[in-house]
Amino acid sequence: MRVGLVVYGSLDSRSGGYLYDRKLVEFLREAGDTVVVVSLPWRSYPLHLADNLSAGLFERMKRLEVDILIQDELNHPSLFALNRQLRPVVAYPTVALVHHLRISEQHPALPMLIYPFVERAYLRSVDGFICNSRTTEAVVGRHARTGTPAVVAVPGRDSVEIEIEPETIARRAEEPGPLRVLFVGSLTRRKGLHTLLAALERLRPETWTLTVVGGSDAEPGYADRQRAFVDRRGWGERVRFAGYVEPAGLAGLLLRHHVLAGPSQYEGYGIAHLEGLGAGLAVIASTGGGVGEFIRDGENGLLVDPEDPGGLADLLSSLNEDRAMLVRLGVRARASYIAHPTWGESMAVARDFLVGLKE
Repeated sequence: MRVGLVVYGSLDSRSGGYLYDRKLVEFLREAGDTVVVVSLPWRSYPLHLADNLSAGLFERMKRLEVDILIQDELNHPSLFALNRQLRPVVAYPTVALVHHLRISEQHPALPMLIYPFVERAYLRSVDGFICNSRTTEAVVGRHARTGTPAVVAVPGRDSVEIEIEPETIARRAEEPGPLRVLFVGSLTRRKGLHTLLAALERLRPETWTLTVVGGSDAEPGYADRQRAFVDRRGWGERVRFAGYVEPAGLAGLLLRHHVLAGPSQYEGYGIAHLEGLGAGLAVIASTGGGVGEFIRDGENGLLVDPEDPGGLADLLSSLNEDRAMLVRLGVRARASYIAHPTWGESMAVARDFLVGLKE
């Protein structure tokens, strides 16, 4: 099978979505398929919209010699009208790979007059969907053409190599000292670092430390404001901004902390939260999006409403004071992780869907 994949920029970009794309490409190639990556340039949203008028891009897509074309749904502003122009002149079906929709996020009022129209038009221009969660599938289904085939292939559990035994989880939780909190995610408003910092401000400083892992390129102004917040409160010794960390280093960080706190406004799935389960951490996630599909509140993790620093502060305080709860959640988290599908198992589901759609 000859497969095309359309992405913005480099397939090596640092995000959970691009990790998913890479894992799919790796699996397809290992299965003997040929994968052609079509890279479109990162530009502003208005310039992405203008791609639909590009004769050069139209010809490039028309000449693709593929059996099926996958488009990362992130590219929808460049393709929402172009796909309709291509439909009569190409033989290959088009599949959208959906991590989460732009219209599921919070945006200012003016862009939200444009985003729904464009994204819905895109969703109605494709022949099928690979979704990373049941939540994403349900949201897509509300906007796509009725009857468009879809499959759910969740992110796998083995992107970061983590080994830990229940006894080690218990020893780590019972160590004296402050609660060691870890945040993993790009420093963007959607990921919710500001909510976590506001929650920590409500706690006694000696009861916690925080490590922040994630790049600041996507929203540098937001990242600067969070660093300034930390500086104004004199938390220099309590909060460490580690920047982007490679998977091997991330595994070590996960194993050295007690809690992974990721109060995102919205997550299509939440790969970082899954990695937290793997390290036997007490994972605190928000109810926004699909994280609740694998984190069961009070059983293998904790859920809090997005943008609720008070509720998050209460959870962190409870975990610090009740280390037995920290142990229980951590052991169950690890068991949930072990039962979760691997990338190979999950990407096999995606490939079977592609084969069936091609035929």
